[in-house]
Amino acid sequence: MWASSRRPLSSLEMAVVEQNSVALGVTLDALMENAGRATAEEATRHLPSPPARVAVIAGPGNNGGDGACAAFYLLQWGYSPEIWLTHPPVEIRSRAAQRCFDRVKNRVPVRVGIPRAEDLATMPLVVDALLGTGQSGRLRSPTREAVSAIRSSGAPVLSVDMPTGITDPDGLRPAWTVTFTIPKEPMGSAPVGELTVRDIGMPPNAWTQTGPGEFHFFPVPKEPRGRNGRLVVIGGGPYTGAPALAALAAMRAGAERATVLTPEVAADAVRAYSPNLIVRAVGSDRFRSTDVPEILETVRSAPPGAVVLGMGAGAHPETTDALRSVIAALAPELPIVVDADGLAALPATSPGEPSVRIGPAILATPNTGEFERVFHGPGTGSFEERCSAAERIATEHHLTLVVKGSPDILTDGESTVGNHHHHLGMTVGGVGDVLGGVLGSLLAQGVRPLHAARLATYWTGEAGLRAGAHRGFGILATDVVEELPGALVVGLQRVERTV
Repeated sequence: MWASSRRPLSSLEMAVVEQNSVALGVTLDALMENAGRATAEEATRHLPSPPARVAVIAGPGNNGGDGACAAFYLLQWGYSPEIWLTHPPVEIRSRAAQRCFDRVKNRVPVRVGIPRAEDLATMPLVVDALLGTGQSGRLRSPTREAVSAIRSSGAPVLSVDMPTGITDPDGLRPAWTVTFTIPKEPMGSAPVGELTVRDIGMPPNAWTQTGPGEFHFFPVPKEPRGRNGRLVVIGGGPYTGAPALAALAAMRAGAERATVLTPEVAADAVRAYSPNLIVRAVGSDRFRSTDVPEILETVRSAPPGAVVLGMGAGAHPETTDALRSVIAALAPELPIVVDADGLAALPATSPGEPSVRIGPAILATPNTGEFERVFHGPGTGSFEERCSAAERIATEHHLTLVVKGSPDILTDGESTVGNHHHHLGMTVGGVGDVLGGVLGSLLAQGVRPLHAARLATYWTGEAGLRAGAHRGFGILATDVVEELPGALVVGLQRVERTV
């Protein structure tokens, strides 16, 4: 298995890896060329000697491009490939796939449309290059009809990357599957036949370091609902800027609503930061255990998608106890980002204490000092040593960790990622609160914790770099907040652009 992950990757994660590979200098053309050649090599294992015929059933996406490239190599090696395109050539979706098709279209028989079962029945092998990793749900026309013809033919099938219809009871059941880089999540117990994993040149850094592909994780709003994701920020008291920055960053990161629960002493100051925030005063000068019932009632009366807790709350023991009670009550119900003063309120963060599974998604964001002080992780040492410690702590305490530093370490215990993407001026106070707000916004919109960590750190770093282009080392946290939307626009354009 690919050394950069201990588990199969989802289709979404593979899209991130592919985009990051391109950013690291491995072109989509190179990846497709390598995938096509690997497919052709696997096909020769199951074919009679040349000039044996082989059918390639290709869709309009990159999986079809892999199939067309495989046909090219099979032709070079003396075989007799024939291609069926389920869509007209003008509908081929990427320039790389178009180039693979153009290379063979005048050299092998090409038919546009759905093959008949009898067309395939005499083929010693059918190469399934219809959908690949982008598929989900039930098959739709014309792919459904193509799959039906392949199944009815009885011909042996080699699927490229993933069997077409892997999530559909009427999908293909190939004799063999050649997948690229690493097994894919949907393959778990699915009928994929004999599975072969081939390296196609994706660098491990495409998954172990963040890159522009992280924007694939952003949950683009859908019609007719539009923006979604309501967030509650629980913080403030001794400090007012921290919870306000977190809430404003959450709004700039796409949250529909951000509500700040803060002691009465800080409420007016937080309101003054922006009319876009909803502010509820709870308690007097700081959070106390007597305030916990009101906090829980307020949160549960209109449950948000996530909670961000701790920033600006102060380190008074009464406040820590109150936040610990809030975490214990809400963690089984909601994803929670625990930052700053909230970190000391996490259960089981002392040596010798038993670990506790406290919720579906706790995302803790210590800086290097807090990682050492609260989690007893190494404050110094090599990056590998610190990653190993973070993995152990995340596993023991059932957390996702974002250890802020240079680089940031992001881990859920299974996968560990480094984020090097930031401006040196971002060490100014308040940027950690901004990151906490972006994380909370993504969790509230349904993004998985490690995916949120990857996107939030890269995105916030990109916003800081954009701010640094104008402000140099005079960046303020508010500058980073204001650059978040522009960074998102450019990031989404990059991952949505046809390559």
